[in-house]
Amino acid sequence: MADPALSTTRIRAGVLDRPGVPVRIETLELDPPGPGEVRVRMAAAGVCHSDLHVRDGEWEREGPIVLGHEGSAFVEALGDGVAGAFPGLRVGGLVALSWLIPCGACRACRGGRVWSCSASPSYTHRMPSGRAATHRPAGGGGEARGGDVLTYCAIGTFADRQNVPAAAAIPVPDGTPAEVAALIGCCVTTGVGAATKTAEVQSGSSVEVIGLGGVGLSCVIGAALAGARQIVAVDRVAAKLDLARAVGATDGLIAGPDPAETLAAIRDLTDGGPDTCFEAIGLTATIELAIACLPTGGTAVLVGMTPFGVRASFEPFPFVDGGRRILGSNYGSADPAADFPRYAALHLAGRLPAERLITSRIGLEGIEDAFAAMRRGEGVRAIVEFEAG
Repeated sequence: MADPALSTTRIRAGVLDRPGVPVRIETLELDPPGPGEVRVRMAAAGVCHSDLHVRDGEWEREGPIVLGHEGSAFVEALGDGVAGAFPGLRVGGLVALSWLIPCGACRACRGGRVWSCSASPSYTHRMPSGRAATHRPAGGGGEARGGDVLTYCAIGTFADRQNVPAAAAIPVPDGTPAEVAALIGCCVTTGVGAATKTAEVQSGSSVEVIGLGGVGLSCVIGAALAGARQIVAVDRVAAKLDLARAVGATDGLIAGPDPAETLAAIRDLTDGGPDTCFEAIGLTATIELAIACLPTGGTAVLVGMTPFGVRASFEPFPFVDGGRRILGSNYGSADPAADFPRYAALHLAGRLPAERLITSRIGLEGIEDAFAAMRRGEGVRAIVEFEAG
């Protein structure tokens, strides 16, 4: 009898036809895994602001597309060539899914900066071979199958099953909770890595984090891991300040409607400004605030992702005169194959409380409600849970 994991199968997935319309839960056909691919059964998926950017048309993406790029899954089957090239992958094993698959050949990859890969197959939202692995079922008129459906960043985690490139499936240590592995796939790696790898926060230094979503709170966790003496968390929602303190912040500050007052309060709290300020929202006003609050020699780390075309500005003279710096941090300067297991081990050792970021658990049908809550600034991370089997 043929292995069902190596056959075409029906899956349920959250599909975006085009920007500005609701995500629709559809039944799709999933091909058998091709060479270099892995079939996975999704365990958990986080609802990230990057998905909302696509949903609302702030980032242009081809469609139809299965959204979701933060997830964990159990390996169901290995395509040809995977076992030899990726010996750590085993059927039944839990993997965290990376939304960035390094091409291995571009300038950044050759220089060891895989997080800056310019030719990643992830950006095509197809398998590395160029094909789409998911399709709408056949329609009338003698069609062999319906149209192709792309998968966001080649992993499309808003689906109960998926084919993913083998390089995107990173095994994590036994005992890692599925929801934590999912968050390691995006927000934890982005925020913790921004603090510990991009900025290399120094022990005993002062840190400020503006915006306390999943990424911002992960910046707080990363700063605490690095041994920062003071970590000031800034947001407009008091409950998020409480959560920030629970994961390592020493101080909390409610951001008011007047940026000048917020700036003055930050300077008062940090003896003239933080050594490192992380902006984790992606708004012009907060980007400019992060730069303005820096003391002499301070560093602003821009982690939040803006809609396309957004611009921010700063006054060059004091910036240059004070030897200040601006760093852009993409995916926490991650090498997923090395960093995902390390972050999972830190969690298991009680040093990386990623589970505190989860504020709601939903099914696929709850994705649009999760997007609406995100627009209102409510909660931190909604986790899509999938049934076993």
